[in-house]
Amino acid sequence: MPEPHDLLTFNGVRAESGEYLLPPMSLEELSRMAQGERISPEHLQELRRKNDLSPVFALQEGWDAKALVEAGWGVIFSFDAPPAVREALAPLLKLRRGQAGDFFHEYSGPDGYRTGESKNAFLARHGSGPGAVNPRLVPYYLMIVGDPETIPFRFQYELDVQHAVGRLCFDTPEEYAAYAGSVVAAETGAVKLDRRAVFFATQNPGDPATDLGSRLLAAPLAAQMSNGQPGWTVDEYRAERATKRQLLDLLTAERPAAFLFTSSHGMGFDNGSPLQIAHQGALLCQDWPGPRQWRQAIPQDFYLAGDDVPGDAKVHGMIAFHFACYGAGTPRLDDYSQGAGGERPAIAPRSFVAALPRRLLGHPKGGALAVVGHIERAWGSSFLWDRTGPQLGAFESCFKRLAEGHPIGSALEFFNQRYAELATMLTGELEDVRFGKVPDPLLLGDLWTAHNDARAYALLGDPAVRLPLTEKGAEQGA
Repeated sequence: MPEPHDLLTFNGVRAESGEYLLPPMSLEELSRMAQGERISPEHLQELRRKNDLSPVFALQEGWDAKALVEAGWGVIFSFDAPPAVREALAPLLKLRRGQAGDFFHEYSGPDGYRTGESKNAFLARHGSGPGAVNPRLVPYYLMIVGDPETIPFRFQYELDVQHAVGRLCFDTPEEYAAYAGSVVAAETGAVKLDRRAVFFATQNPGDPATDLGSRLLAAPLAAQMSNGQPGWTVDEYRAERATKRQLLDLLTAERPAAFLFTSSHGMGFDNGSPLQIAHQGALLCQDWPGPRQWRQAIPQDFYLAGDDVPGDAKVHGMIAFHFACYGAGTPRLDDYSQGAGGERPAIAPRSFVAALPRRLLGHPKGGALAVVGHIERAWGSSFLWDRTGPQLGAFESCFKRLAEGHPIGSALEFFNQRYAELATMLTGELEDVRFGKVPDPLLLGDLWTAHNDARAYALLGDPAVRLPLTEKGAEQGA
């Protein structure tokens, strides 16, 4: 049996018991899980092509990712999408058509997504194939509209290997209309935010996962942004300052942050729990006394859920990045474990987008422009590799691009590149094992967790939005 210090701990806490979503496990156990991993040959081929391209980025050489008239913009509806949703988004579609010109495409009706369609089949039907994006064929920026039962998460993250992809998913046309209005206002100069970034990170007592997230992820990222972005104010709320009350105060501040980064556990609920759809992925704050002192159900007083965000929240124009389990959404089937017969167990009655980002994006008083988070569970392998210390290049590069005016979809390409590299490395190692190589638990465990984590990052919102910032040196309202 491994010693306690040899066990790996993971993000995510079970609401019903206060226990970790995944129990601490050894590298040998992770290695055995990794050896059940399979990647389709077609998707693997695309990932390898991604590695062959220059990392800056998926567009063909000569096209500018910061200009929609060159990169293009498209929206993907399901073939049977309700007309009311399209009508609610009409102001946003009109704006993007004017910006992208001939490289604007609306995929709806018979051109829309068809049930069960793969990414390759969708692109082929519209004249595009694997490799670098040619915006004459299919735009670089693509916004999926619909829930993940209708247009699956898998389609989104496979399409995102080469394109910059986001998703909108709301319950009502009114929320779609509110989001469209928020983006149009930001893009036409009606919203300007100070160059302010906030890093919010819990560090719960006796909890290794949040200790690492605070010290080795949030703190160095805040320092890098503070030192590397002249004109920006960077505020840190870590450990005892990372309470639910403080996070609510940040969301209702008169001068909101343009960029909000959070690192915490995400709440997980049992399959079919009455609170699962509404609260899964909610952010567990410093109010939680930690796993040693709290061994019972987690009350809502400890975490921030979508229904906690008040009607007077001031999040218009914000872009948020949540490092938390289920922070963006939950698939119906578990991506990381298998039953005795090789089947994936169900973890939810249906796939769904998390309620907290939906509330932030569709806020009736003006919503956030984009939220980045995880589909499924978050892993420390996002920023730790082979126990060599923090590996923050994807985060730092993404945040730098975002602060310097890139659309969020373009800024996230660093994460797509990392996923492509890890997937090809993992597949090569697993192939060697199947042909007789003795498994290296350390290598396989690190590759598998890092690959799963990198794949799970998802963008909610329009991938072409960018931070609506004041001019350098200016202050909002001055």
